[in-house]
Amino acid sequence: MQSIIYGTSNPAKLASMRKTLAPLSINVIGLTDINIKLPDVDESGSTPLENARIKARAYYAVLQRPVFACDSGLYIRGLPDHEQPGIHVRLKNGRRMSDDEMIEHYSAIAKQMGGRVIAQYNNAICLILSENAIFEHSGDDISYDPFYITDAPHPKRVAGFPIDSLSVNIRTGKYYYDEADFIEDVGIAPDGFRAFFTRALDC
Repeated sequence: MQSIIYGTSNPAKLASMRKTLAPLSINVIGLTDINIKLPDVDESGSTPLENARIKARAYYAVLQRPVFACDSGLYIRGLPDHEQPGIHVRLKNGRRMSDDEMIEHYSAIAKQMGGRVIAQYNNAICLILSENAIFEHSGDDISYDPFYITDAPHPKRVAGFPIDSLSVNIRTGKYYYDEADFIEDVGIAPDGFRAFFTRALDC
C-alpha cells in the first residue's frame, strides 16, 4: 500500500479522501498525523489550481515525501463575477467565517435569490511524487455535478463541510444528507479523483 500525504488539517476532508482512495489501496496521511513543523502557506493564487500547486510545493519542500493538495472554488449561478465566492468560500468582507456563519451566509444568498440557487465547485489537485514527477489537474471530472444551495438548512452538521447542510441534489430534489450513497462531501467527484491517481501512479 502506497502512503501519500494529503495537505490538509481538515478532518472531514481527510476522511472523505481516504474513503475515495481506499479502492486504490492508497494510505492517505493528513498533516495532523505527522510530527513535523510545517510552514503557514500563503494561498495567494487566483485559481484553485494555483492554490493547490502552492500548497503541494510548500509541503513537499519540507517533507520530501509524496504529497498532494487540493483546492476548490464555489461558483453560484446568477451572482455577478465580483460577488462570486470562488476560492474565498470562507471569507466575508475579508474575515474568515465559522461553519455556522457560512451556513447563515449562504442560506441568506439563496433566500435573496428565491429560496435556492444552482451552485458548483471547481476542483483542482496537485500531486508531487518527486522533483521530476508532478501531476496537476483541474476539470469537471473531479468536480461534482451542479447542485442547489437552499435557504433552509438540514439539521445535520459535519464539521468542515458547512455548505453540505444546505446542499440539495438537483436530480432527486433531496438533501444529500438524506441520500443513502452520500459520501459527506458534495464538492468531490470520487471517480474523477480515482482516475487522476490511477493515471499518475501508473506513469
